[in-house]
Amino acid sequence: MAFISAFRRIHGGSSSALHSQFAAIRHNSTLTSPRLFISGLSRLTTDEKLREAFSPFGQIVDAKVVIDRVSQRSKGFGFITYASVEEAEKAREGMNAKFLDGWVIFVDPAKPREPRFPPPPQAQQDPSETGFRSNKTIGWCG
Repeated sequence: MAFISAFRRIHGGSSSALHSQFAAIRHNSTLTSPRLFISGLSRLTTDEKLREAFSPFGQIVDAKVVIDRVSQRSKGFGFITYASVEEAEKAREGMNAKFLDGWVIFVDPAKPREPRFPPPPQAQQDPSETGFRSNKTIGWCG
């Protein structure tokens, strides 16, 4: 409690103004891709339900709910791809913090997928004179 009152005293106001600034920054980021990341999905939400909920905002190219391999149930997030960035922006504004299948969903720009495993480093190896590589281990390994 003391920290909050000291914070308000230093910054000259309530923390709600600061919170609204952060919310505005998060929402005002412009989309560069027509692909959206949807989080907070119910485990009952399917690809078809997701497509149906987002179809009023434009032409959907792809709608995918990410499924767990073992349980075959939704992991709680998915992706929507629209034909244009403008349609994706309308969907983001229209569906962010709305209810879908009884759960509040959040719509954010999708980030590009990063490689799961970095490629192994390419070590400089000198082949021996015979053309075979030799094991450089010295000593007993066991």
